[in-house]
Amino acid sequence: MTVTKKITLKNERIEYTVRKHRQAKRLKLAISCDGNCVVTLPWFMGMGSAEQFVQQNAAWVLEKLKAMKKIGRNNIFSRHNQAEYIKLREFARDMVHRRLEKFSQIYGFKYNSVAIRNQKTRWGSCSSKGNLNFNYKVIFLPQRHADYIIVHELCHLKEFNHGKRFWNLVAQTFPDYEKIVAELKVL
Repeated sequence: MTVTKKITLKNERIEYTVRKHRQAKRLKLAISCDGNCVVTLPWFMGMGSAEQFVQQNAAWVLEKLKAMKKIGRNNIFSRHNQAEYIKLREFARDMVHRRLEKFSQIYGFKYNSVAIRNQKTRWGSCSSKGNLNFNYKVIFLPQRHADYIIVHELCHLKEFNHGKRFWNLVAQTFPDYEKIVAELKVL
């Protein structure tokens, strides 16, 4: 069950999504890569608990949203209509394919297929079948951050985990990957 709500935090009106989840054991709060505040709520808790949780964490929520705006990623916040989404998705597909071609030659990794989606909480993913998925909003990131996401998913073709060997692969192209990961967390 998913519900979208609005709340005023320190004179700022924000929208947040509440997801009731049967397997959730505790409340969880996240800012998704489309700029939406998402509360995961255990099935047994009432909707009022979600609003209270957002209010209790108002400073954190507003700090994250402000950081996203500060670095000029306003398009990440934007909700796009269907026509805009289709156009942006095609731009993203073109950029991702060009960059994948470059990095797959460097690493020598072969991928199966590439999908560009409107993912709510991820910049990218890699399936065990070698399929790579990317959020269309990757085109709004600085190129270095977009390239990191592409390399990250590409490296999962060789190491399907986040172990030391995986990070060593990523570090071949991005020795400062920890800094990039930290910057992406505020997006």
